[in-house]
Amino acid sequence: MKILKITVLLSYCCLLFSSCQKDLLEQTPETNISDADYWKTANDLKLYVNNFYNTMLPNYNGWGSIGIYGLDADGSDNMIATSYNSALNGERVVPGSGGAYGAYSDWSALRNVNYLLANYSKVSESFDVIKPYVGEALFFRAYFYFDKLKSFGDLPWINIPLNTSSEEVYNERLPRNVIVDSLMNDLDKAIAYLPTKGSAEASRINKEIAMLFQARIALFEGTWEKYHASTAFGVSGSDGRKFLEKAASVSTALVDNGGGYGLAAFSNEDEYWRLFNQVDYTANNEIMLWRAFNLSLNLGHRWHRYTPSGGGRGLTKNLVDAYLCIDGKPIGSSSLYRGDASLQDVVANRDPRLKQTLYLPDGNHIITDNRPGGQAPVLFEYPTFDVANENKSLTGYQLYKGHNPDYNQQQDLGTTGQIIFRFAEAVLIYAESKAELGQFTQVDADRSINLLRRRVNMPDLSVTMIENDPNREFSAISPLLNEIRRERRVELACEGYRSDDLFRWAAMDEKIRGWKPKGAKRAQWEVPGVPENIATAVKSFPVDADGYIEYYQPVGALNAGYQFKLDRDYLSPIPLDQISLNPKIKQNPGW
Repeated sequence: MKILKITVLLSYCCLLFSSCQKDLLEQTPETNISDADYWKTANDLKLYVNNFYNTMLPNYNGWGSIGIYGLDADGSDNMIATSYNSALNGERVVPGSGGAYGAYSDWSALRNVNYLLANYSKVSESFDVIKPYVGEALFFRAYFYFDKLKSFGDLPWINIPLNTSSEEVYNERLPRNVIVDSLMNDLDKAIAYLPTKGSAEASRINKEIAMLFQARIALFEGTWEKYHASTAFGVSGSDGRKFLEKAASVSTALVDNGGGYGLAAFSNEDEYWRLFNQVDYTANNEIMLWRAFNLSLNLGHRWHRYTPSGGGRGLTKNLVDAYLCIDGKPIGSSSLYRGDASLQDVVANRDPRLKQTLYLPDGNHIITDNRPGGQAPVLFEYPTFDVANENKSLTGYQLYKGHNPDYNQQQDLGTTGQIIFRFAEAVLIYAESKAELGQFTQVDADRSINLLRRRVNMPDLSVTMIENDPNREFSAISPLLNEIRRERRVELACEGYRSDDLFRWAAMDEKIRGWKPKGAKRAQWEVPGVPENIATAVKSFPVDADGYIEYYQPVGALNAGYQFKLDRDYLSPIPLDQISLNPKIKQNPGW
C-alpha cells in the first residue's frame, strides 16, 4: 500500500497571507497516512494544497534579502549588486549535474501537484465542493512549468505522478509553444473551477489571480515568439499572435471587471511609496496576493536591516533616466530637466515615482522613525558608501522603494508584507498586448497607462501626440510601444519584472551586451561640507569620463561591458547528466 506523507500545518493563518517560513515548517508535525485512508474529504485536498503555498510561491526572508525589491539586481539594467552578474557576462558553463541555472533536474514539486490531480476524484464529496482545490493545483502546475519555461524553453510535458519505472521519465522535450498551450489549458480550467475574490477564502488563489497569471504567461510567450522569430530561440511557424490575443482577452476581462480588485486610490502623488511598505494588505484592493509575517509565530524577515542603507545594491543611471519630466516629456527633450549634478537635481520636475523610488536628502526620506523614548526620526543625508558590502550603496542612487522606516521593523525580524501579485500588472499587460496587436487606442490608454499616471499627477499619454525621445530605448519598435514599455518599467521598478522583460523582448543586444552599469555623479559628494567618511569612501568608487560612478566587483571585470552571448545566453544549459540519462533530451542552442 502506498504511504502518503502529509505535512499538517499548525494553522492556516500562517499559510499564504501569513506564510510559514522554513524554520516553522521544520517544526510542523508530519503524519504518515495511507492513500486508502487519506483521499476522503475536501479538507484532505485543502491540507495537501496548503503545502504548495509554502513551498512553491516565493518567500524572500533570508539574510541579505530586501524582499522583491532586490530582484532587479539579478539580470537587469535597473539595479546592480556588489558583484557583477556573471550570467549576463556570458560566464556560465554547462553543469555536469545538479540544479544550477533553474534546476532542470528538480521535478519533485511537479510530482506532488500531479499526485493530487491523480487522486482528487477519490474524494466522495461533490465536485462543486472540491473544485476550488483542483483549480489551485492546476494553478500551481502552471506556476511550476512557467518557471522552468523561462529558464529552459522546450520541456517534457508531465501530467501524471511518475516513479522510476515510468516510461514518461524518458519523454522528449516538447516545443515551448506546445507547453504553453498546456499551461493555458490548465489555467482555463483553474479559472473555471476557482471562486471569485468575493466568495473565495481569504489568502487563497482565486479566479482573478489565476487570470492575471494566465495573462502574464501569455504575454511572455507571445512577445518571446514575436521578438525571437527567425532565431534559434524562436518557434517555427509561430509569431506569438495567438498568445498575445489570449493576453489581451484575459487582461481585458480583468480591466472590465476586477472582481473587487483594482488600482489603489492615492490621496496625493506621494502615496505610491506607501503601497510597498505595509504590514497588512488585507484592505488594499490592488494587492491581489501577498505573504504576511507574524512575530508571535516567529515568522518574519530581515529586509529592513538592509533597506535603511544600500542593501549591497544600487539603482542604475539607466533606470533613473527613464522617468519622464512632469510635462510628460523625456529628459532628452524637456526644458524642465535640471540635469543630474545632484540627487535633488535628478528628481526635480520628474515623475513623482522617481523620488519615491530612491533616497533623497530632502528632509522627507526617513530612515528610522517611531524610535524609543520619543527620539527624533533619522533622516537620509548621504548614501552609505562607507559601510560593509552587504549594506553598501553602490551607485549613489540608493533604493527607497519598499523601505519601512518603523524602528520596530528594523530590529531582528520585520513584518512588512511581501507582494506576490498586484493589479497594476493587469493594466500593463492589457496595454502592452493591445499595442503588440496593433489595437491600442486612446480609449485603451485611458483605461490603463493613464490611470497609473493620473494617480501620481503625471500627464496623460496621448496616442496621437507622443513626444519625441532622442534617447528612445528600443529603436526597432514604435514610439507608442516604447512609451508603454517605459510605463511598465517605471511602475514596476525594482519588483523583479525587468529581467524577464528584457529576455522576452530579445533586447539584450540593445540593453545589456556592451553595457557598463553607471550610477550618479560622484563629484556631488566631493565638495566642502560632506562628512570625511563619505568623501573618503566615495573616492574609491571608479567613475567614467563624464564623472558617473561605475562600481562593480572585481574592479575592471566589465571594462568592455557585459559580454552576453546573444546566440546562447537567452536560455540556460541542460545539465550533462540529464542528457546522458535520457538521450532524447537535446542541449539548448549554443551550449
